[in-house]
Amino acid sequence: MNLRGIFRGLLLGAGLLTAATTQAQRKAGARPAPLTMAPAVARPTDFLPPAFHRQRRELLRDKLPPHGVAVLFAAPIRNRANDVNYIYHQNPDFYYLTGYDEPDAVLVLFKEPRTVAGQPLVTEALFTQPRDPAAEQWRGRRRGAAIAKAELGIQFVADNTEFAKAGIKWSDFDRILFPDLPTDTRNDPSDPADLHDLVAAFRQQAAVPADYSPPRNAAYAVLRGAMKEAAGADHSLDAPGTQEYVKHLAEQTLTLATDPIISAYLAAGTSAARREAAARAVPSRYDATDLDNALDELRAVKTPEELTLLRHAIRISTTAQREVLKLLRPDMGEMDVQGLHEYVYRRYGAEFQGYPSIVGGGANACILHYETNDRRRLDNDLLLMDCGAEYHGYTADVTRTAPPSGTFSPAQRQIYELVLAAQEAGIGACRPGAEFKAPGQAAQEVVAKGLLKLGIIKKKEESRQYFPHGTSHYLGLDVHDRGSYGPLQAGNVITVEPGIYIPAGAPCDPKWWNIGVRIEDDVLITNAGNENLSIDAPRTVADIERLMAEPSGLEGWTLPVLK
Repeated sequence: MNLRGIFRGLLLGAGLLTAATTQAQRKAGARPAPLTMAPAVARPTDFLPPAFHRQRRELLRDKLPPHGVAVLFAAPIRNRANDVNYIYHQNPDFYYLTGYDEPDAVLVLFKEPRTVAGQPLVTEALFTQPRDPAAEQWRGRRRGAAIAKAELGIQFVADNTEFAKAGIKWSDFDRILFPDLPTDTRNDPSDPADLHDLVAAFRQQAAVPADYSPPRNAAYAVLRGAMKEAAGADHSLDAPGTQEYVKHLAEQTLTLATDPIISAYLAAGTSAARREAAARAVPSRYDATDLDNALDELRAVKTPEELTLLRHAIRISTTAQREVLKLLRPDMGEMDVQGLHEYVYRRYGAEFQGYPSIVGGGANACILHYETNDRRRLDNDLLLMDCGAEYHGYTADVTRTAPPSGTFSPAQRQIYELVLAAQEAGIGACRPGAEFKAPGQAAQEVVAKGLLKLGIIKKKEESRQYFPHGTSHYLGLDVHDRGSYGPLQAGNVITVEPGIYIPAGAPCDPKWWNIGVRIEDDVLITNAGNENLSIDAPRTVADIERLMAEPSGLEGWTLPVLK
């Protein structure tokens, strides 16, 4: 049953409506009398201001091509099971540009002013879900167009029911830029302008080809860029790196694997044949690549307003790490620890965790994205806690590893201190102008030498078996945030997170088995070098053991035993 059907069924069951009256009202074109909503309660006042989002829209408009338009849709409502949905989370790009946090909406940015719904000189238009008192009584308040316009400061705002009839002349645009269109939408027949309908209207009116493929456009853009490089250059058509990258794209997307241009390029045995194939990769009027590149560039450099929120999310997360370390005991379970982290987040006003909490002890610490968190007793196996609070959309990403007994064993200490040394080297490589991969290269070198010295590996290249992931990613509205992955620049916030994971059965002395260590910090690139934003959570063996001996503010908080 769709959501409105559920509302109607519940109202009927409660005796507030009758089938006869609703049928009569439908025939007469009337609706049940709207319910009176209580005044909205005060919300936090430290969200990003409308001026921030306005500036972001203007910066993106500046990057649009002449006679271009950008179209972005709100995130879909995602179903958990039956008639229960996941808590709604906005598309970060959409939130970045608007501050709007409701579903069933679309944003349109015009390079040159256009007429929309009869209003001339429009450069930005937002179509939002309309007010609906009955729905709001069950699911929460909606802004509606009038409040959205007043609060968000967007030039043109209308109900989403107006989008399909707004008269936007899509045929007038030389370029139509939009990300991959959402496909996991649910069509509610009683709602004429849910996200499913908005996307369908856009596809039809803008004549988007049925086989439109952002990955194909991205691959074609790589080939066009490589054509401009000199033969033998790192990114030329003949460079092994370019060929491997295009091959990787083809392996990830079935439509690319059978694309004639990509297939011809990968099968070509000569420079002339590769150039002939790439010459056929002409630009499309419809494109996601340029929009992605523009958003990557913008979101990679954090503004002071963003850094305020990001610092707060990180401070909440490091506080949770500290309090959990004080409470940690061998008789606790992974789920206990997860719950304590997330309680501290909520206590300090964080709305969500930025990603599923990773809390793994012993063998589970050797699973990189372990999320089950159901081991009942930790005993004295090292516990890896990769957790981050999300505050007003911005997420931290902090990992600490500690012994539940409060004391590292000799083997645990050796692996831990090797990872810490690798992290110090990685953080030391974080400076403006350095290649994005520099922190990872520095950390990998330390790990390889250290594993050789401990006798865990026999050749340096074997270190990848125990340190199989990258060291850094951008951080912001996404835990793996947008960014160019080019040279580091002031305002970037990245993680530095080396790790060593030695599962049981690894070809080394069994004393190392089931030791998994990751240390992760959130690092701001500054003009002078870097700042470790998560330094409040202890990292050295001595500091961890010292903190674990201290009492926690949560000490003595006990619950009754369930019978």
